[in-house]
Amino acid sequence: MSMLQRLDAADALPGAAELRARTYELLRLEPGSAVIDVGCGAGRAVTELSSRGFHAVGVDISTEMVDEARRRSPEAEFLVGDACALPVDGGFEGYRADKVFHELAEPERALAEARRILVPGGRIVLSGHDWDALVIDSSYPALTREIVRARASAVTAPRIARGFRRLLAANGFRDISVEGVVGFFGGDSFVRGLVEEAVRVGAVSVVEGEVWLADQLNFDVFVAVPHFLAAGVV
Repeated sequence: MSMLQRLDAADALPGAAELRARTYELLRLEPGSAVIDVGCGAGRAVTELSSRGFHAVGVDISTEMVDEARRRSPEAEFLVGDACALPVDGGFEGYRADKVFHELAEPERALAEARRILVPGGRIVLSGHDWDALVIDSSYPALTREIVRARASAVTAPRIARGFRRLLAANGFRDISVEGVVGFFGGDSFVRGLVEEAVRVGAVSVVEGEVWLADQLNFDVFVAVPHFLAAGVV
């Protein structure tokens, strides 16, 4: 499954639309306000923010994603750029980054960029999963622990979402709030991907992976993960 397919699948999960809407509410923007969506992917949030009357700009490090975003929403503005070196001058009232900071080796640089482009009183909203807290129902708890660790190890900063408050406070943001929800994943492709990653890094053997996967596919897959949203003011 390609990254684009994974993003589309994640956007279609139960509760995903409501979670995106909550990030928009936390921005507390006035109509006509400029907002940047960092790590915009195929541009769904930019399109939704624009439909709410905001001037939304999407930035993504992937040229492929930006090309797809422009194809899907030709009337919107999308730019290729790095979260740590945004290709904009400033003047934004809102900054949004969803499922981005867990991929950053230097989140402090990204927050310095957020402070640079936000106007005084501008708001930041970070949203992301805690991949080290993945919850999976299984008949094989020991194997499950190894598979969860393997999935977390594939992420640059798997626990960063639980530390959003500390991260924002340490980098000059104030009036910080944090809230959390539990997200659910399902489907054969998700658990197959977990097994493939665990086998690839040697966390479980091929045989162990097959046994674990067969157990998962015998029932409706139940996977839950904490998702945290943090907001602050510059």
